[in-house]
Amino acid sequence: MVSSDKERDRFDAIPGAFPENDTETGSTQQSLSQALFERRAEYTRPKNLRIKVGTWNVAGLKGLEKDLGAWFVEAKGGDSRAGADATAHDDAPLANEAEVGIYALGLQEVVDINSPAEALRPFTDPSVASRWKEAIESALPSGYQLVAEQQLTGLLLLIYVSPTIRPQVSAISTTSVGTGLMGYMGNKGAVCARLVLGETTRLVFVNCHLAAGADKTALERRNWDAAQVVSRAQFSPINDVMGLSQTNGEGIGEEDFAFWFGDLNYRLEGIPGEDVRRLLSIHTKDLDWKEDDAEGSIESLDSSSEPNAGLDDPVEPKDSCYLPPDEDPSSMETTVLSLLSHDELHQQQKAGKAFTDGWKEGPIRFLPSYKYDVGKVGVFDTSEKRRAPSWCDRILYRTRAAKLQYDARLQEREEAKKRDEELKAKGIGAADDDESVLYDYDPETDGDAPADYDDYDENQDPEPEPVTTKEGFHDEIKLEHYTSHLRITSSDHKPLDATFTLVYDAVIPELKAVVHKEVAKELDRQENEGRPSITVVIERSHEGQSSKSSDSAEDKFDGVDFNDVQFSLPPRRNISIANTGQVPAKFKFMGIPTWLTLRSDHSATKASGSSDDTAQEDYTLEPGDACNIELKLSIEDIDFVRKLNKGLVTIDEVLIVSVNNGRDHFIPIRGHWLPTSFGRTIDELIKVPEGGVRKYQLAKPGSNQQARWSVPREIFRLSEAIETLTERTLADWGMTSASGQKAPWQHNAGWPFVKDARYFKDDVHEDVLGRICEALDCDTPFDAVFEADVSAMLRVELLGEVLLLFLTNLEDGVITQALYKPLEDGFTMREKAKQHISHDDEKIWILETLSKAPSHNATFLLLLSMLERLAREITTASKPDDNTPRSSVELPASPQVSVRRKTLSRLPEVAIRQLVCRNYAAVFADVVIKVEDGKMKEKEKGVRKDRMTRVIEVFLLDEVEGRRRQV
Repeated sequence: MVSSDKERDRFDAIPGAFPENDTETGSTQQSLSQALFERRAEYTRPKNLRIKVGTWNVAGLKGLEKDLGAWFVEAKGGDSRAGADATAHDDAPLANEAEVGIYALGLQEVVDINSPAEALRPFTDPSVASRWKEAIESALPSGYQLVAEQQLTGLLLLIYVSPTIRPQVSAISTTSVGTGLMGYMGNKGAVCARLVLGETTRLVFVNCHLAAGADKTALERRNWDAAQVVSRAQFSPINDVMGLSQTNGEGIGEEDFAFWFGDLNYRLEGIPGEDVRRLLSIHTKDLDWKEDDAEGSIESLDSSSEPNAGLDDPVEPKDSCYLPPDEDPSSMETTVLSLLSHDELHQQQKAGKAFTDGWKEGPIRFLPSYKYDVGKVGVFDTSEKRRAPSWCDRILYRTRAAKLQYDARLQEREEAKKRDEELKAKGIGAADDDESVLYDYDPETDGDAPADYDDYDENQDPEPEPVTTKEGFHDEIKLEHYTSHLRITSSDHKPLDATFTLVYDAVIPELKAVVHKEVAKELDRQENEGRPSITVVIERSHEGQSSKSSDSAEDKFDGVDFNDVQFSLPPRRNISIANTGQVPAKFKFMGIPTWLTLRSDHSATKASGSSDDTAQEDYTLEPGDACNIELKLSIEDIDFVRKLNKGLVTIDEVLIVSVNNGRDHFIPIRGHWLPTSFGRTIDELIKVPEGGVRKYQLAKPGSNQQARWSVPREIFRLSEAIETLTERTLADWGMTSASGQKAPWQHNAGWPFVKDARYFKDDVHEDVLGRICEALDCDTPFDAVFEADVSAMLRVELLGEVLLLFLTNLEDGVITQALYKPLEDGFTMREKAKQHISHDDEKIWILETLSKAPSHNATFLLLLSMLERLAREITTASKPDDNTPRSSVELPASPQVSVRRKTLSRLPEVAIRQLVCRNYAAVFADVVIKVEDGKMKEKEKGVRKDRMTRVIEVFLLDEVEGRRRQV
C-alpha cells in the first residue's frame, strides 16, 4: 500500500485560494553560496527520469476508478494499431514502463459539477479523493509515494513518485484557481502543483477544466480561464540552489518544465458536426462489433503517437500500389490531420490568444477524445444533442527555453512597434520605408517568411529539447508517447496519457557536503586573512580602589573599573588598541554613555560636524599600529546624580568597539558611586551630621530624624570661607600689587562670583574644583585642598564657583517655587494697581513670606549677609582718593546687569556699591530662586528676572541707593 509523507493542509475551502506561505528559510552567506554554486559540477550528476501524465474527464460518474489501473499504470486497453493484433498489443506494457519515476494524474468531474450542492459546497468531501487514491495505489508498484494532492470541486490532481526518486523531490507546493461561476467558483478552473527535482529542476503540473460550449463566447471564456490560471496561481517560496530564500512565491512561468493537461474543451470550428461524424465513421464503424466479436480485440486504427510505431512503421505489403498513411487519402491519419486544421486550440495559438508562450503538444494521431456514448468504443454521441466530436482533452508541455524564446520575440515585436510609432511621430513616412528596401537588401535572407509564433510542427515527431534551467543547469526532455485509450468506455471522454523522458542534473547530497566543507574551510581562511583584527588592552589601576571591591573581585573583572566615583572629580582610565591583523582596521566606539568622554592620541575621522561628538569618530589603524584611548568619567547630569544618591541606578555599562568588517569587542565599565551633598534638598542637608554626607544615612520612611543645623552646613562653610578669603585678598592686594595695577573687582563688578575667562579656560582648575566638592562631602578643611602657593584670590574665586554650583543643584532651591509664587503675585498686583511700597515694608513682606520655611529663610539670610559684607568691603577697597577728580573715576564693568551711568549715584563710592550689589543680585537670583520658565515669552522672562533680582537687591541696597530700582 502506498503511503503519503504527511497530511497536507489544503486551501480548497474557497476555490481559487492562494497556497499557504510555509517557506523554509535559510541563512547561508552569499559568498559561501556563490562559491558552492561555482563548483556545482563536482556534486551534481546527470539522472534519467520518465514522467507519465494522464488526464480523464469521468463525467461525475461513480465506479470509474476500477478502470484507472488498466489505462494509466498498466497501459492496457486503448492503443490498438492498424493491421496489428490488438490483443497482443493491449496486454503489453509500454516500453520501459517500470522506469516511470513520476505519475501525474489529472481528473475532471470527479463529482457532479452541475449539482448546485457540489458547486456551492464550502468544503471538499475527502472520500472522493480517497477512492481514486486507493485505486491508483493498488495498481502502482510497491513503494510509490503520494507527494502532491490538490482538489477543487470536481478537479483532482494526484502526483506519485517512485522510492528512488522520492529523496530528490523537495519544495512541494500546491494551489488551486477557480474560474467558474462569478469567475471564482470551482466548477471550472485548475489545480496546480510545483516540485523541485534534485535541488535543480522545477516541475509544474496543471490540471484544468475550462469553460464548455461551441460558440464564440465559450471560446473566449476558455481563453480567459487559461489566462486567469496563469495570473492567479502562486506557489510558496523556496530556497534556490545557492541556499537563498525567495521573498515572494513563484507562479506559472518561472519553472523549468511545465505540463498542462485536462479537459481544455476546445472544439472543431468551421465544420458541421455531422460532416465530422461521417468522416470518422469510416474508421470507427466496425470498432464496437469487432470488440464484441473478438473478446476485446480492437484492430481498426492506431490511437497512439509514439514515434516510430503504429502508423509510422506499418508493415509494408508486397502490393506495389501501397501508400504510406500520411499520403493515403483514405487513411485515418489523413482524416485526423484534415480535422485538426479546424481545431480551436491550434487556431488560438496561432492567433496569439491562448497558450502562445512556448506551449507545445505531441502529434495527435488518435481519434477525438469527446464525445462518445458510454459503454461504446467508437460510437460518438447519439443523444438528442448529438455533440460534434472534438479533441477536448489535451496534454501540453513547455520548457523554460521555449518560454524565454517567446518572451524575446515578444520584446522584439514591442520594440519594433515602439520604433515605428516614434518614426511616425517624427513624420517619417512610407518613402523612407521604400528607401530602406533598396539599401537593406540581404541575399542571405531573401525569400524567408516572416517569423510566426507557430514555430514548431505539431505533426512532427518530437526531438530531445535541451534546456538551461533557472538555476543554470543543463537538462533535456523528450516526448516519448502520446495516446488516447478508446477501449475505456465508462465515460463519455476517452482518457489520455503522455510519457516524457527527462535528463536532469541532480545534486548528490554526499558530494555536496564534501564540497561545502572544502569551500567553507577555504572561505574561512580567506576571511581570517582579510578580516580586520584588533587587540584591546585595559589598564589596571588601583588608584582610588573601592573599599567594597576585594582584590579577588578586581582580578576577575575584565573591564574598566573606575573604583570610587565622586561628584565633580572625574577619574580617568586608559585602554590601548593595537591592530594585530594584516589589513587596516577601521573602528569606532558605540554605546557611549553620556557621562563618559573618550580622547585618543590617534587622529580620527569626524562623521559629523561637531568636533566634540566623539561617539561618531572613526579611527583607522594600519597593521602594527596602536593608539591610546583615555576614558574620563564625569557625571554632570544632576538628575542622574540624584538617582545615584538614592541608589536607583548604578554605574554599570558596556562600551562597544565596533570594527568595520571585523569582530566587535565589548568592554564592561563600572564604578562605585560615593554619595554627595550636591543635588539634595535643604531639608536633607540640615540633617547631615559633622563628618559630611558620606556618613549620613537617609532616614527610612516613617522615621523622625531631627535637624542638626538651621542652615546646610555646606553653605555655611562656603560662605564663611569666601568672606575670610575675600578679606585676605583685599588686604594682600594693597600690599603686593604694583602701582597702577587694577584689581579684579575694579574691572569686574561681579567678582568673585563671575568667572574671569583668563583664569578659567580649558578646565584648568577642574581637579581643584573636584577636591573642593570632596571636602564638602567629607567635611574636611578647604585649606588641605589647595597647594601652598595658591593665592587667596584664586581660592576665593574657586570657592565662589563651587557655591554657585551647589546652590544651582539644590533640588528645591533656597526660595522654592511655592515660596516665590506669592512674591511674584504681589509684584504683579502692585504693578497693575501702580501701588508704591516703602523699602522697609518691601523687605518685611519678603521675609514674612519666606518665614513659612524657616530653614530656607535662614539660608537666604545667610547668603544675604555674606553678599552684603563682600559688597561693603569691595566698595571700601575700591573707594577713590578724596583728591581724585570725579570725572576721572572709572567704574568697574557690569557683566551681569546692563546699567546706564545716569541711573547710578553721582558719588563714586555709592555708584560702585550699586554696581556690585546689582551684579550680585543678578547672579544669585538665578541660583537662589527655583522657578520654571515653561513656555514664557522672552519679554515675560525678562520681567520675571527683574523681579527675582529685586528680591535680593532690596536687601543689599538701602532706600536711597536702590530707589531707582524699585519695582
